[in-house]
Amino acid sequence: MAPTTTPTTATTTTTTGRTGRTDRSGTAPAPAGADAPPAVRIDRVHKHFARSGDGRPVLEDITLDVRPGEFVCLLGASGCGKSTLLNLVAGLDRPTAGTIEVPGGRPALMFQEHALFPWLTAGRNVELALRLRGVPRADRRAEAERLLDLVRLGGAYRKRVHELSGGMRQRVALARALAQDSRLLLMDEPFAALDAITRDVLHHELTRIWSESAESAESETALSVLFVTHNVREAVRLGQRVVLLSSRPGRVAREWTVGIPQPRRIEDAAVADLSVEITEELRGEIRRHGKH
Repeated sequence: MAPTTTPTTATTTTTTGRTGRTDRSGTAPAPAGADAPPAVRIDRVHKHFARSGDGRPVLEDITLDVRPGEFVCLLGASGCGKSTLLNLVAGLDRPTAGTIEVPGGRPALMFQEHALFPWLTAGRNVELALRLRGVPRADRRAEAERLLDLVRLGGAYRKRVHELSGGMRQRVALARALAQDSRLLLMDEPFAALDAITRDVLHHELTRIWSESAESAESETALSVLFVTHNVREAVRLGQRVVLLSSRPGRVAREWTVGIPQPRRIEDAAVADLSVEITEELRGEIRRHGKH
């Protein structure tokens, strides 16, 4: 879905079950595909590791839908289970209880580390995903170059990993994730290790690619993003919706619908204002965790 252009003119709060959802968009329209099956449905998911030191579950009773074309940021303190939940959605692990449905098939996953193969060129790293997807060999080079151009790395096909900066490596990793042609992109703090300027540039590129996917696709098949971060401003900068997990055990504590028009900047006043509100909620969750 293309980013909303609705101004932040009002604040209303509604509560569904135990989850408080604050709408900071006033009259923000629902995302495209709101009536379609979700891109991912997480229903009453629990996760418990048998060797957990304190015996408490990592995740408890998580229920969350991501709609087609929606950009959702999952936020919480370190250790609250954000990455665990992403791994469950990716199919890398199984929940102890509850169900996770991804109707569009296996999602694409992008990690904090670029995880590129250093003995391959940038183009060959992207081609590897195309090969696994079943793209014919004769078509891979052109498609890899198209994807590198999409992430603003045109001409980098033959470059080795050691010749690329940190930001360029993450662009290649993004191109490789997009090469999987999934309608759901899972991102686990992919920009956390980058400097502020590079991170801001990649924020812009990611939202550009996401919005362009909606403009060229049906709403039911538009790219959906589930983005894990512990950076409040990053979450507000990127997401249409910000979901806050409580400290362990991770539960959905509160949600915010973000109606600030895109393109946003991390230093925008509206981004800063909402970030302050969310940060106070996050601090409250950390304080409550400390009392247990």
